[in-house]
Amino acid sequence: MGSLYRALVSEWLGTMLLLATVIGSGIMAENLAAGNMAIALLGNTIPTGAILVVLITIFGPISGAHFNPAVTIAFLLRGEILPRRAVAYVGVQVVGGICGAVLAHFMFELPLIQESMKLRTGMAQWISEFVATFGLLATIFGTLRWRAKAVPMMVGLYITAAYWFTASTSFANPAVTIARSFTNTFSGIFPEHALGFIVAQLAAAVIGTHALRWLFAPTR
Repeated sequence: MGSLYRALVSEWLGTMLLLATVIGSGIMAENLAAGNMAIALLGNTIPTGAILVVLITIFGPISGAHFNPAVTIAFLLRGEILPRRAVAYVGVQVVGGICGAVLAHFMFELPLIQESMKLRTGMAQWISEFVATFGLLATIFGTLRWRAKAVPMMVGLYITAAYWFTASTSFANPAVTIARSFTNTFSGIFPEHALGFIVAQLAAAVIGTHALRWLFAPTR
């Protein structure tokens, strides 16, 4: 049980720090970019990719460093995590994400709980989230297959790239999506639009798990 509790704290803390970085760097970037959206997005992208390398490196040995319900579901479908543990992971990830949003607001002296007004919806956005999540899983499982020690760097690099090649700026994470609906800042998403993102992410988790199991299967 001690090991489980440490794993849950790891998932909660890691997801909180991830969201504090995503939202906090978005606030800082928008404040400093003087209206230049490309510079603001770059200022949001680099810290997010960097923190993922750090968080996966330090928390991976404790919990696997999922920080993402789509990743946890994929490992569940692969039979690599027990259902009860997966449910607990998802719960602490969602709570951790919301705590991260509150922490970012606190650091920048903003109202702690907000409702985002940033509109992100439509087929292009949903397809982008499917692609972003599928690509994330391909990065994780492909790197685990060929060079497991490189997972932190590969995930950080993938998310850095996906911020720019997807129309949605690559949320690729239901817990992140939920948390970002609680911030009316640069990285926010209107709460009613979050559902479409989450459905696309979960669809990618299910389809991606089966497709990638075949693709990365050991050769006989």
